[in-house]
Amino acid sequence: MTAPDVLRAIVDQARAAPDLLAVRDLGREVTYGQLINEAARLGAGLAALGVVEGDRVVLLLPNSVDFVTAALASLWIGAIFVPLAVTDPEARLATIVLDCKPVVVVTSDTRGERSSTFSSLAGAALTSFSAITISGLKPKEPLPTSARVAYAIYTSGTTGTPKGVLIGTTAFGAAVQATSNALGLNRATRTLCVSPFHFDGSFATLFPTLFSGGAVILRPREALLFPRTFFNAVADEAITYTGFSPSYLRLLLSSPQVTRLGESQLDVIALGGEASSISDVRALWAHAPKIRVFNRYGPTETAIAVTHVHLTPEVTGDAMVPMGTPHSGVSFHLIDDEGSVIEGPDQVGALYIGGSQLMDGYWGATELTNDVLRNDVVAGEVVYRTGDLVYKNRQGNYVYVDRSDRVVKRSGVRVSLIELSVVMRGLANVSAAACVAYDDEDELAIAAFVVVDAATSALELRRLAAEQLPDTMLPNRIEFVERLPLNSSSKLDERLLLSEAGLRPL
Repeated sequence: MTAPDVLRAIVDQARAAPDLLAVRDLGREVTYGQLINEAARLGAGLAALGVVEGDRVVLLLPNSVDFVTAALASLWIGAIFVPLAVTDPEARLATIVLDCKPVVVVTSDTRGERSSTFSSLAGAALTSFSAITISGLKPKEPLPTSARVAYAIYTSGTTGTPKGVLIGTTAFGAAVQATSNALGLNRATRTLCVSPFHFDGSFATLFPTLFSGGAVILRPREALLFPRTFFNAVADEAITYTGFSPSYLRLLLSSPQVTRLGESQLDVIALGGEASSISDVRALWAHAPKIRVFNRYGPTETAIAVTHVHLTPEVTGDAMVPMGTPHSGVSFHLIDDEGSVIEGPDQVGALYIGGSQLMDGYWGATELTNDVLRNDVVAGEVVYRTGDLVYKNRQGNYVYVDRSDRVVKRSGVRVSLIELSVVMRGLANVSAAACVAYDDEDELAIAAFVVVDAATSALELRRLAAEQLPDTMLPNRIEFVERLPLNSSSKLDERLLLSEAGLRPL
């Protein structure tokens, strides 16, 4: 099956229903007709600046109508859009810009002094969004679909060095269509985007909604870190769909206002980016039993998400929350320690992904690309080495166990940090918990960071944990914290936790 062209699908929505709301932020809103017209004009402006097919266009913009317009404008002329975090340090931004060598860096009109500082570091000229829109230029039709790169997402992964993941138009289209189909999105959908647009998990809310003709509602990222803002937006905007990380779900569950979800029109929540917890999902169901909860999985290198599963009590059972089954056109392969393919259920193996949603590679890093895109693992197929440990359960759903580098070996015993976190989270008086490995005088140790809702002690929590786990899996220390901090991608900020506890990362 041929993957759709995401831009063309949005253009078709605009031509069929130009007056429908497309995107609204706190400053302005645009209909589908206005969005496509603005994207065409901005594309003409980018072309006037010398941008041609295959060039990089850096988007240093917050979640906004401007970002959506600029991303579509880049696709319009065949350029590669590269979203960056407006909150990142200037040095990191400069490193990425120096690496991807964009023709233009599009900023908001309010970056001011930060722009000049960044420009001197990166050696790049910055152009504000409004300055690119040149009304005198006649917009052209969007370039036809071809096997080109749609966007590049920079991620540090496990290397600590930013690397640009190149996602082609075919992989992009396949992922967007699969998400829309799995979640049942349509023109009645009203989506609240929570995750920042420099994180590709956000694309599971933004682009499938526009692809389906729905309305996208945006709020400032900083404001959404306060649960009240989220709940107000869901109520005020009649939101029907949203998606975010399990860590963000725990933030919402910690608020007494979470009961408002049961009174809202919210129909679908999609979780992703981290392993989901059954206890968190059940807590959500307790407040809003009518909300359909989906779990999704997908490394950045495989275009947004490659699985979706509708969670129900029957699907979850008492085990880990399943990842589901692969999208059409995507193949999963579990490989054991001897390099053989695992066929049967309940056997943990290293996950390799093949099929239609694979990245084109890492920008300017052929050796690194060849290390993870392998043609020597599965006969006749190029597959991506995820570094994740997975098994297939007897229901046919794949289940995430942990990262291969997070199943740590301490004193000769393998310990899954996710499994330990799940146990700690389920203890009496614990409302949230996360386990992180750290360096203890050149030895690997594990710290459990816990948020409690009633007085307890580390000794008592350790005793309760010992009722479920062998001594070899218990944490070396238990740290009480007021909250589990999130990073700019709405995931757990492990480095900040370690730093505030005075512990050294591995």
